[in-house]
Amino acid sequence: MLLTQILSSMTVTLCMLIDSMMIGRYLGVDSMTAYGLATPILLVFAAFGCLISAGVQVMCGKTMGSGDKEGTNACFTMSVVLAVIISVIGMVAVLCFTDPICTLLGAGKPSPDNEVFRLTKDYLRGFIIGAPAFIAAQIMVPYMQMSGSRVRLVVAVALMTIGDITLDILNVTVIKWGTFGMGLASSLSYFIAFFIGIAYFFKKNCIFKFKISLIKFSICSRLVKDGIPTLINQVSLVLLTFVLNKILLDIHGKHAVAAYSVISSVGNICYAFSSGVAAVALTLSSILYADEDRTSLKELVKIMCYYGTIICSAVTVVVLVAAKPMVTLFLTDPDAKEMAVSGFRFFVLSLVPCVLNTSFKNYYQGIERVRTTMIISVLQNFALTALVAYILSRFLDVTGVWLGFLCGESLTLMLITLYVSVKNKKASISAQSFAMLSDDFGADERDCFEVSILKQEDVIDASTKAGTFCKDHGLDRKTSNTIALSIEEMANNIVSHGFKGRKDHSIDIRLMIKDNSMPVLRIRDNCMNFDPVKYLEMHEGDDPAAHIGIRMVIKMVKDANYVNSLGLNNLTLTM
Repeated sequence: MLLTQILSSMTVTLCMLIDSMMIGRYLGVDSMTAYGLATPILLVFAAFGCLISAGVQVMCGKTMGSGDKEGTNACFTMSVVLAVIISVIGMVAVLCFTDPICTLLGAGKPSPDNEVFRLTKDYLRGFIIGAPAFIAAQIMVPYMQMSGSRVRLVVAVALMTIGDITLDILNVTVIKWGTFGMGLASSLSYFIAFFIGIAYFFKKNCIFKFKISLIKFSICSRLVKDGIPTLINQVSLVLLTFVLNKILLDIHGKHAVAAYSVISSVGNICYAFSSGVAAVALTLSSILYADEDRTSLKELVKIMCYYGTIICSAVTVVVLVAAKPMVTLFLTDPDAKEMAVSGFRFFVLSLVPCVLNTSFKNYYQGIERVRTTMIISVLQNFALTALVAYILSRFLDVTGVWLGFLCGESLTLMLITLYVSVKNKKASISAQSFAMLSDDFGADERDCFEVSILKQEDVIDASTKAGTFCKDHGLDRKTSNTIALSIEEMANNIVSHGFKGRKDHSIDIRLMIKDNSMPVLRIRDNCMNFDPVKYLEMHEGDDPAAHIGIRMVIKMVKDANYVNSLGLNNLTLTM
């Protein structure tokens, strides 16, 4: 999931980066300053998009993890309704109150001599046209990840990027509509991504269904509640941008704001790597938490920290080496350019602690430690960074502001580590400690049987070992045999009909025997979509001898539940 999620995370920021580059190179410092002042409004819309998107990841992750199809469709329906409402209200608000909004952002008051005000107003009016597509593009990402439609995501991002570059070039060379044209180019490119993505939801095999009967306040409330931590995270970013703009204007004027605009724009692409890792962590932790998969959650913490550190370390090295030529793509003014190069190098030093902080807060959101997530968001994205930037700017001028990012992220990571140590009553940096799972969550590792089947010969071995595991845990002979037979029949069926066309097919078997509860068997495979429960319903009137293996297993168990998530077949059997 990671590669496509990183590319998808760039959906929101890529057009902003391209606009920043074109504005800085072709429209001058005033236009770049206007773009920087308009950024908080862009972030506000991104915040609402992220609110719904995160709510989808958490709520849909739980419903899909538990096999609740009605809940999944309810989440999809309400997310569409919320996106429409927010888009309409946002567009009307910006178009009706553009002048006071620009003044609030720091562009001053409207006057014939105030060029920055006029340029800020123009950019906002061009951008707001694409607000519906801007928000929808963010919301479609988790749905397409969960459905396994990752190629479509990559295509949408690629064509959106090409479209924005082409339209920006047309604006600066042919149409010459200034900052309004830049905002409009972004709007149109977001619509390109929107139309490519939305085509999936009209396909017959789409696993998400829009149903008017599922439009309910309770569902809306739950969706928003699950996304609130991410909204607080985005609002913190908006406040940070606003505060840093004020500090920079006070100590160094518009050149410093222009430099910060470049750092923010390129920095958002750098952040796409950390937010990509964190988004995968949020989706998987929600699904695994609903599945009570203790082992996989601890493994997820280890993997997200490892990949996040490796990837962001590489990005840091690249940016440190290439900071000057990268900034040159955006700015020609020597004063602003010098500040931006220095600031960019200080900024990227914060990427490694940033990816760890962001991954932890998303993971904690997925396992329902919401308050922890919100506290980390405020500390990381506003409180500590803004406080340090303000204090250091009194002594180190603009350099103090740039150091605020590294110091803020590092202090946040130290506080997370301290919090984990206090909660676990011991100092430890192990994945198990940071996983923060209560002792009674899920089943203990010794009460779980897990095995992967890669070929036909593995089926009997897995079935035999599962039967032995059941007997060793005190299950009666009938239940033990039922579980072993279920694994054998279902796995043989998957191997016979699903292991075709490629070499990396696999079946993951997980059996959980928890005290005072019924044994639960989960069979997960990465073959073509196949719902055995629905298949039997469709062939209910067939010869009883037909489909005998599936029919026998479904009748022997107390409950059978199928869900397709992340492009995988998941069959859960309760004995």
